[in-house]
Order: sequence, then C-alpha cells, then structure tokens
Amino acid sequence: MKKNLSKITQTSADILVKIAAFGLVVMTLIAGWQVFGRYVLNSSPSWSEQAALSLMIWYVSLAAAAGVHEGFHIRITVLESNLQPQRRRILRVSNDVIVGLCGLAMAIWGTELVLRTWSHTIPSLGIPRGLAYAGLPIAGVLIVLFVFERVLGEFAGTDVEGEEKSRWN
Repeated sequence: MKKNLSKITQTSADILVKIAAFGLVVMTLIAGWQVFGRYVLNSSPSWSEQAALSLMIWYVSLAAAAGVHEGFHIRITVLESNLQPQRRRILRVSNDVIVGLCGLAMAIWGTELVLRTWSHTIPSLGIPRGLAYAGLPIAGVLIVLFVFERVLGEFAGTDVEGEEKSRWN
C-alpha cells in the first residue's frame, strides 16, 4: 500500500508543481498585458486584476500542497538535528500532524468559503467567486494526504526527507 500511495502522491505533487508553474506564468502574462494596456494603449483591461488574483489563489495553494510533499516548505531544523533519533522522529511526526491539521482546516473552511461565495459572481470575469477560492479546499485535502504519507513513512522507518534531496539537489 505504501508503494502505491507513494507513486500516487509523487505523481500528484509533480502535477501540482507543473500547474502552479503554469499559473505563475499565465499570471505574469496577464500582469504584463495590464501594464501594456495601461501605459501603451491607455486602456487597461478590466478583467486582468481579478484574473491574476484568482490565479494566484490557485497556484499558491497548489504549490503549498506540493511543498508539503516535497519537503521544501519553510522550517528550522536546528532543534531537530540536535535530537536523538527517537526524539527526532517524535518531533517530525508532531510537526507533520500540525501541518496536517492546517490542511484539514483549509479543506473544511475552504469548502465553506467556496459554498458561501459560489452564488456571487466576479463581475469582470463572469465566473462564480467560489471558483476562485476552490483551490483552497483541494490543496487542503492534498496536504492531509501528503502528511498521511509522511507519517506512514516515519513509522515505517523510511527516509521521508529524501524527497527534497532527489528533486532539488
């Protein structure tokens, strides 16, 4: 089960990074078009700001979820590196559980935010406001899944820190 879960989560994290990178590029193009429109054409597109903000919510949320899987989220390891292995494991599992609870909160309250704002329309885009926020609960569920895998790895004694090294070094 761990091997199948690992394959699924690795593929999911790869897809999330690609989607987030694409969203960043598209948002940059939209911002560039807005600047061009404002200063060259003297007519800024009305949709550009809301489109860029909506994209940002999505790509930041998805990249945050991928960061949990890959281990490239911000953390201070001074205390962890000076602990004995058993206490280090307890600290890592505790940290993962806290991150998982944050993901659960994103999933629950993000879903509530989406549902409460779905009937509101973003005027310049003509889409439901809830669609702009839908990345939050999706990322929350993925964070919980990724944390579950990390905790399983800790209890199985596998090197959960290795994901960051394999991709970024």
